[in-house]
Amino acid sequence: MISSSTAAEVARGVSRLLLTEGYSPILEFTLPNGRRLDVAALGPGGQMLGVEIKVALADLRGDGKWPEYLDYCDLFYFAIPPDFPHEHVPPQSGLIVADRYGGAIIKQAETQILHASRRKAVTVGFARCAAERLSRNLDAIALAQTPNLVLPDVDQN
Repeated sequence: MISSSTAAEVARGVSRLLLTEGYSPILEFTLPNGRRLDVAALGPGGQMLGVEIKVALADLRGDGKWPEYLDYCDLFYFAIPPDFPHEHVPPQSGLIVADRYGGAIIKQAETQILHASRRKAVTVGFARCAAERLSRNLDAIALAQTPNLVLPDVDQN
Protein backbone atom coordinates (compact mmCIF):
# COMPACT_ATOMS: atom_id res chain seq x y z
CA MET A 1 0.00 0.00 0.00
CA ILE A 2 1.28 3.49 -0.82
CA SER A 3 2.62 4.56 2.57
CA SER A 4 1.90 8.28 2.88
CA SER A 5 -0.35 10.98 1.51
CA THR A 6 2.61 12.55 -0.29
CA ALA A 7 3.48 9.22 -1.91
CA ALA A 8 -0.17 8.78 -2.93
CA GLU A 9 -0.13 12.25 -4.51
CA VAL A 10 3.07 11.41 -6.41
CA ALA A 11 1.50 8.12 -7.57
CA ARG A 12 -1.54 10.02 -8.84
CA GLY A 13 0.62 12.50 -10.75
CA VAL A 14 2.79 9.70 -12.18
CA SER A 15 -0.32 7.85 -13.33
CA ARG A 16 -1.69 10.98 -15.00
CA LEU A 17 1.64 11.59 -16.74
CA LEU A 18 1.94 8.00 -17.95
CA LEU A 19 -1.61 8.07 -19.35
CA THR A 20 -0.71 11.15 -21.41
CA GLU A 21 2.42 9.33 -22.63
CA GLY A 22 0.33 6.38 -23.89
CA TYR A 23 0.97 4.00 -20.98
CA SER A 24 -1.64 2.13 -18.93
CA PRO A 25 -0.60 2.36 -15.26
CA ILE A 26 -1.61 0.37 -12.21
CA LEU A 27 -0.43 0.93 -8.65
CA GLU A 28 1.37 -1.60 -6.48
CA PHE A 29 2.08 -4.36 -8.95
CA THR A 30 3.92 -7.47 -7.75
CA LEU A 31 6.59 -8.72 -10.12
CA PRO A 32 7.32 -12.44 -10.70
CA ASN A 33 10.30 -12.18 -8.29
CA GLY A 34 7.97 -11.06 -5.47
CA ARG A 35 9.08 -7.42 -5.47
CA ARG A 36 6.33 -4.81 -5.67
CA LEU A 37 6.55 -1.77 -7.93
CA ASP A 38 4.78 1.36 -6.71
CA VAL A 39 3.59 1.99 -10.28
CA ALA A 40 3.78 -0.37 -13.24
CA ALA A 41 2.66 0.64 -16.70
CA LEU A 42 2.21 -1.19 -19.96
CA GLY A 43 3.14 0.78 -23.07
CA PRO A 44 1.43 0.75 -26.46
CA GLY A 45 4.09 -1.56 -27.86
CA GLY A 46 4.06 -3.89 -24.85
CA GLN A 47 6.89 -2.13 -22.99
CA MET A 48 6.90 -2.59 -19.24
CA LEU A 49 7.69 0.58 -17.33
CA GLY A 50 8.35 0.49 -13.59
CA VAL A 51 8.31 3.35 -11.09
CA GLU A 52 9.58 3.44 -7.52
CA ILE A 53 8.26 6.41 -5.51
CA LYS A 54 10.48 8.07 -2.94
CA VAL A 55 9.33 10.98 -0.77
CA ALA A 56 12.02 10.88 1.93
CA LEU A 57 15.77 10.98 1.49
CA ALA A 58 16.26 8.38 4.24
CA ASP A 59 13.94 5.99 2.40
CA LEU A 60 15.90 6.42 -0.83
CA ARG A 61 19.26 5.95 0.90
CA GLY A 62 18.04 2.83 2.72
CA ASP A 63 16.51 1.19 -0.34
CA GLY A 64 18.72 -1.60 -1.60
CA LYS A 65 15.99 -3.58 -3.34
CA TRP A 66 15.30 -1.36 -6.35
CA PRO A 67 17.92 -3.04 -8.61
CA GLU A 68 15.78 -6.21 -8.37
CA TYR A 69 13.05 -4.43 -10.40
CA LEU A 70 15.32 -3.89 -13.39
CA ASP A 71 15.16 -7.48 -14.69
CA TYR A 72 11.40 -7.04 -15.22
CA CYS A 73 11.23 -3.55 -16.74
CA ASP A 74 12.09 -2.15 -20.15
CA LEU A 75 12.19 1.28 -18.50
CA PHE A 76 12.71 2.14 -14.83
CA TYR A 77 12.10 5.46 -13.09
CA PHE A 78 12.24 6.92 -9.65
CA ALA A 79 9.43 9.38 -8.97
CA ILE A 80 9.80 12.13 -6.39
CA PRO A 81 7.81 15.16 -5.25
CA PRO A 82 8.91 18.61 -6.48
CA ASP A 83 10.72 19.52 -3.24
CA PHE A 84 12.84 16.33 -3.14
CA PRO A 85 16.61 16.82 -3.77
CA HIS A 86 16.86 14.99 -7.09
CA GLU A 87 20.66 14.87 -7.12
CA HIS A 88 20.40 11.91 -4.72
CA VAL A 89 18.44 9.72 -7.15
CA PRO A 90 20.62 6.94 -8.64
CA PRO A 91 21.96 8.16 -12.00
CA GLN A 92 21.33 4.84 -13.78
CA SER A 93 17.54 5.29 -13.52
CA GLY A 94 15.09 7.66 -15.13
CA LEU A 95 13.52 10.45 -13.07
CA ILE A 96 9.96 11.72 -12.81
CA VAL A 97 8.93 14.69 -10.67
CA ALA A 98 5.24 14.60 -9.81
CA ASP A 99 2.56 16.00 -7.56
CA ARG A 100 -1.17 15.27 -7.31
CA TYR A 101 -1.90 17.11 -10.56
CA GLY A 102 0.60 15.54 -12.92
CA GLY A 103 4.26 15.05 -13.52
CA ALA A 104 7.20 15.52 -15.83
CA ILE A 105 9.96 13.23 -17.01
CA ILE A 106 13.14 15.01 -15.94
CA LYS A 107 15.50 12.29 -17.13
CA GLN A 108 14.58 9.56 -19.60
CA ALA A 109 15.18 5.99 -18.49
CA GLU A 110 17.57 3.91 -20.52
CA THR A 111 15.72 1.21 -22.45
CA GLN A 112 16.62 -2.39 -21.84
CA ILE A 113 14.89 -5.18 -23.72
CA LEU A 114 13.28 -7.88 -21.61
CA HIS A 115 13.79 -11.52 -22.47
CA ALA A 116 10.64 -12.92 -24.14
CA SER A 117 9.83 -15.30 -21.27
CA ARG A 118 10.09 -12.51 -18.69
CA ARG A 119 8.02 -10.18 -20.86
CA LYS A 120 5.30 -12.80 -21.11
CA ALA A 121 5.30 -13.46 -17.34
CA VAL A 122 5.13 -9.75 -16.52
CA THR A 123 2.50 -8.97 -19.16
CA VAL A 124 0.24 -11.86 -18.14
CA GLY A 125 0.63 -10.90 -14.48
CA PHE A 126 -0.17 -7.27 -15.28
CA ALA A 127 -3.29 -8.21 -17.27
CA ARG A 128 -4.54 -10.56 -14.54
CA CYS A 129 -3.92 -7.98 -11.82
CA ALA A 130 -5.76 -5.25 -13.76
CA ALA A 131 -8.70 -7.53 -14.61
CA GLU A 132 -9.06 -8.76 -11.02
CA ARG A 133 -8.97 -5.21 -9.66
CA LEU A 134 -11.60 -4.11 -12.17
CA SER A 135 -13.83 -7.04 -11.20
CA ARG A 136 -13.51 -6.23 -7.49
CA ASN A 137 -14.29 -2.54 -8.18
CA LEU A 138 -17.35 -3.48 -10.22
CA ASP A 139 -18.54 -5.69 -7.34
CA ALA A 140 -18.03 -2.81 -4.89
CA ILE A 141 -20.05 -0.47 -7.15
CA ALA A 142 -22.82 -3.05 -7.45
CA LEU A 143 -22.93 -3.51 -3.68
CA ALA A 144 -23.06 0.26 -3.11
CA GLN A 145 -25.96 0.60 -5.55
CA THR A 146 -27.87 -2.46 -4.30
CA PRO A 147 -27.35 -2.86 -0.53
CA ASN A 148 -29.04 -6.30 -0.29
CA LEU A 149 -27.15 -7.76 -3.22
CA VAL A 150 -25.47 -11.08 -2.42
CA LEU A 151 -22.37 -11.89 -4.43
CA PRO A 152 -20.83 -15.37 -4.63
CA ASP A 153 -17.59 -15.90 -2.71
CA VAL A 154 -14.49 -15.61 -4.86
CA ASP A 155 -10.83 -15.83 -3.94
CA GLN A 156 -9.72 -12.34 -2.80
CA ASN A 157 -5.96 -12.73 -3.44
